[in-house]
Amino acid sequence: MQSASTPLWPLVVYTLAVLALVAIMIGLSYLLGQRHKERATGEYYESGIVHTGTAQIRFTAHYYLIALFFIIFDLEAAFIISWAIAFKDLGWTGFAGIAVFIGILLIVLIYEWRIGALNYAANGKTIIKRMQKIKQGEQ
Repeated sequence: MQSASTPLWPLVVYTLAVLALVAIMIGLSYLLGQRHKERATGEYYESGIVHTGTAQIRFTAHYYLIALFFIIFDLEAAFIISWAIAFKDLGWTGFAGIAVFIGILLIVLIYEWRIGALNYAANGKTIIKRMQKIKQGEQ
């Protein structure tokens, strides 16, 4: 009677081929790559722009509150899309349910707006004054 074991050699060959390919690509990039030292080579990279100043501006807790609101409303959009997909199957009962759901969303959004939870940033003049103080401290 023969055993139905799977040979292991194809996996070993595949693993060695992948490792060899990775080693060749890294080696060729090291040998053929350009070597240069420009003004911004050793600097931090942020969206393709050479940085100026420091990043020591503090964010208020409202910034994180806005992020939390975004996540909540993003999840609620997923629920509404799920309802839209099953619209024909749910009928008027589903429509009434989503209408109540959207109504509650609107009430919560108006409440957050009225209590000032959506005002998270300082005005532009405050930010400019802080940046000027930081630049004066560097000089």
